Amino acid sequence: MRNLAILCIALLLNVGCAANEPRYLATGIKIGEVTSTEAIVWVRLTQNAERVDFGAPMPEVSYTLASTGEPLETVRSRQRDAVPAVEFPDGSSIDTIEGAVPGATGAARIYFKPSAAGEFEVTDWQAVDPNADYATQFRLTGLLPGTQYDVRVEYGASRKRGHKTLDGTFRTAPAADDAKPVTFTVTTGQRYPNRDSDRGFLIYDQMLKLDPDFFVHTGDILYYDQLGKTPALANWHWQRTYSLETPVEFHRNVASYFMKDDHETLQDDAWPTMETEFMGDMTFADGLRIFLDQVPMGDKTYRTVRWGKDLQIWLVEGRDYRSANTMEDGPDKTIWGAEQMAWFKRTVEESDATFRILISPTPVVGPDRVNKRDNHSNAAFAHEGNLLREFIASLDNMVVVCGDRHWQYVSVDQTHGVREYSSGPATDRHAGGWSNDKRMPEHQYLNVIGGFLEVTVEREDGLPVLIARHHGVDGQVLNEDRIAAN
Repeated sequence: MRNLAILCIALLLNVGCAANEPRYLATGIKIGEVTSTEAIVWVRLTQNAERVDFGAPMPEVSYTLASTGEPLETVRSRQRDAVPAVEFPDGSSIDTIEGAVPGATGAARIYFKPSAAGEFEVTDWQAVDPNADYATQFRLTGLLPGTQYDVRVEYGASRKRGHKTLDGTFRTAPAADDAKPVTFTVTTGQRYPNRDSDRGFLIYDQMLKLDPDFFVHTGDILYYDQLGKTPALANWHWQRTYSLETPVEFHRNVASYFMKDDHETLQDDAWPTMETEFMGDMTFADGLRIFLDQVPMGDKTYRTVRWGKDLQIWLVEGRDYRSANTMEDGPDKTIWGAEQMAWFKRTVEESDATFRILISPTPVVGPDRVNKRDNHSNAAFAHEGNLLREFIASLDNMVVVCGDRHWQYVSVDQTHGVREYSSGPATDRHAGGWSNDKRMPEHQYLNVIGGFLEVTVEREDGLPVLIARHHGVDGQVLNEDRIAAN
């Protein structure tokens, strides 16, 4: 009994010490899902002020053959019968490997106000959730349309002591009858080993200079495939990417919409019923849950947002409802699922926005490589792809913006006339999969390069116009495409 009492006292002392230790926001904040009257602020508390630096140990993965247990010297990409084993070398752990940012218990609250106003409103305190990698999300409501807002995150180990603050800002969408200019930026293919600066990714500095109203990450935000073999390692992927300086600075100053694709769900070209040993203890369901823990998100991962009189965007979900890529194509094969497709058609037809933009994690037009079987521009999903392209072509002033492909392009579908803009990957090191001399009839612009897409909808001489600009990683404009409204 005496030993048990001593153990209890020690545990209580440890809890007390933890409650007195400072808390930090080493993974910053994310502001997202902005409408004309609402926004969500994502907050994650951390034990340390900084990430574990470059040069620390990295986890090592080896594989054995599922049927025999024999070691595999080489493993094909996505080899489904390869069973991984993870080792933390040199006495390291999930909390001490490169880029690790261990979470911490505690609480936070949000102060918010129009930038031109004097007094802050403040939310109630919320405890972070250890089961959500020590994050929590605040839904701000009753906001003013078309307004710049200041936010201040107050946080600490408890509601009573050790508080610190971090400031941020964002804009709400203009009201549906307000013909206000809107600019947003888009990227995809953000692989941590392919970053182009020790500060993170150069595009974030360049996008911030443009002062966009919002940002869209179309997916492939990070890549679990090689090292994300457990839920803890999947969370570590988010920690190491979103503790880098450039995304931290960007996301506290620009509202974002995050979309998921295959690589931050499970692995390359994943679908819900895929059976594989390759990802170890990480499952498709884990990927769905972790994504919702790590980004600001509303009720559904498919949604539409009105940005003033001249723009409405649709952000769709391409993983949760899809059929197996290997299934024979036909009316029953789908990427979006019947419910999402019906929602998309209904809400698009109801919209009176001048320009309507479908933002898709994967291509709708392409062209794509002939050996791919994962998106609407591929033969494997030709039936649903044709139906989707026919529907979009029947509408005035509707275009597609897509991610996933590792090259920039502007394409026009030769059958239906649908126009698609591919943002290209976040860095030049991640560009590839196509060549600049492989120009197809669909291509209005083609460049195998990293960077981002900027889209502006504004009025010139009173008439609405859409301007799409492809930028390199240094911010240089590589191509400009202009569409006047019909």
